[in-house]
Amino acid sequence: MKKVVILGGGVAGMSAAHELVVRGYEVSVYEFKSIPGGKARSMPFIGSGTGGRKDLPGEHGFRLFPRFYRHVIDTLKRIPYENGTVYDNLTEVTRLDIATYTAPLLPLLAKIEFSLDNFMVVIRDLFDNGLGLSMDDLEQYGRKLWQVMTSCDERIREEYNLIDWWNFIEADQQSPAFQKIFAGFTKTLVACQSKIANTQTVGPVAVQMTLDITTPGTSFVRLLNGPTNDKWVNPWLTFLRDQGVDYHLAAKVESIECVDGVIRSAKVTENGKTFDIEADYYIAAFPVEVMGKFITDAMVQADPTLVGVQKLVDSVAWMNGIQYYLKEELPITHGHVIYLDAPWSLTSVSQKQFWPDVDLSEYGDGTVKGVLSVDISDWDTPGVLFGKSATLCTAEEIKAEVWAQMKLSLNVDGAVILEDDVLHSWFLDTDIQFENPDQACTNMEPLLINRVGTWDDRPEAYTAIPNLFLAADYVRTNTNLATMEGANEAARRAVNAILKQDGSMEKPCEIWEMYTFELWHIDLLKPYHHHDKRRFEKGLPWDGKLF
Repeated sequence: MKKVVILGGGVAGMSAAHELVVRGYEVSVYEFKSIPGGKARSMPFIGSGTGGRKDLPGEHGFRLFPRFYRHVIDTLKRIPYENGTVYDNLTEVTRLDIATYTAPLLPLLAKIEFSLDNFMVVIRDLFDNGLGLSMDDLEQYGRKLWQVMTSCDERIREEYNLIDWWNFIEADQQSPAFQKIFAGFTKTLVACQSKIANTQTVGPVAVQMTLDITTPGTSFVRLLNGPTNDKWVNPWLTFLRDQGVDYHLAAKVESIECVDGVIRSAKVTENGKTFDIEADYYIAAFPVEVMGKFITDAMVQADPTLVGVQKLVDSVAWMNGIQYYLKEELPITHGHVIYLDAPWSLTSVSQKQFWPDVDLSEYGDGTVKGVLSVDISDWDTPGVLFGKSATLCTAEEIKAEVWAQMKLSLNVDGAVILEDDVLHSWFLDTDIQFENPDQACTNMEPLLINRVGTWDDRPEAYTAIPNLFLAADYVRTNTNLATMEGANEAARRAVNAILKQDGSMEKPCEIWEMYTFELWHIDLLKPYHHHDKRRFEKGLPWDGKLF
């Protein structure tokens, strides 16, 4: 068997190990953290468990599985769990609500079913949305989504990569409500401003999610029915080890040695000892800000495109989670809440309602009954309590600030949804580090953002170094978004490149198109794409016509 060493044991590393081991390769994985799963992991709130109970579950950020995910979903279906697979642990949400400082919660349907109540919600959403949007706003946004839907792949990849989302939707010419909602959602989606994020990434995702939300029958997003590691990552690791994967935790990669255009070894420190590991092939499954530091002059000399990875190191932002443990279960809505006016771009989900088989009395001190999990997507805008950005706040200030912003958004027009008395305790993602209380905090795991023009800097999963492959969400993929879906697809591409390099007869990993824009399971837009491709090849602009 050929040996493959995978450096990094998050979703990308575990996905690559999965695809390789079932194809007969000898696989070793080296993960820096003591918990598997990377950014997708859940983690214990250390010290919260008393009386023999488990520590309360924390997380880097809540896990969600949009309807357009296909690579990760395929993997979930191939991980055994009790009498089925991990895929069986997904549960649909039915609502996506918008919270503002000025109006009660605006319910949006995440899953359209044919009932009178849901029909009335759709009518209210369309004609009395309460967000200040005019018909001109809606028509403008619809026109820009239509432009994305009817543009050819080449135009999206080459032209829209160079246009930020703000300018593409002509936000300067629209109302403040339009700018807040249709331009502002990029902070929640990709943790960056619409004037930075490229339309190649944002446009297709916006279209796909709009189509998914308005398609009857299934939810546009799903959640796990328990803490991530319990319901996904740990069963996955067990499966991989049962298949023969040699998976190391708390193993720090120190360096990667490249000599004469090939990787000779990787230096790893584990259990206080530093040693070299050698293999036939190496997969670097680090996030971009880590991988950039491992690229040496010898590697760049062998493959000059790796300079692009070093350029991407600064194209990151922060998107991290905080959990509030509650004395009472508080199912604000059956799904996610987007806090539109919150300066820190918050999104929350009330977890317990999706965890029917999780007995929270077995955690903490036994009195917690609810978990409100919140993602913070803007760490640079001043908050409402202390006038400071999240990066300049202490952990206690972050906890107080996020809580205050949620209360301002939920307790509107006499409604009292969130009260101080319900708060039991809280937990901030351990990736947020506070080394010096007088300085800004640091983030051990920021998120890649797809800035304008960065597609050209992003590498393929294979390199000109014949035994080095890349598997992470910065690799060029159809997903084109920093997600576990993108990481999984990148891993599949790296494995396929190894199979090709090896001359293997094993079946390659399946790769899907992500944003097909199918209507009623029929691709009615192909004629538009063919027409636009001919125009693009002639240097002509998009016109949205059939002929």
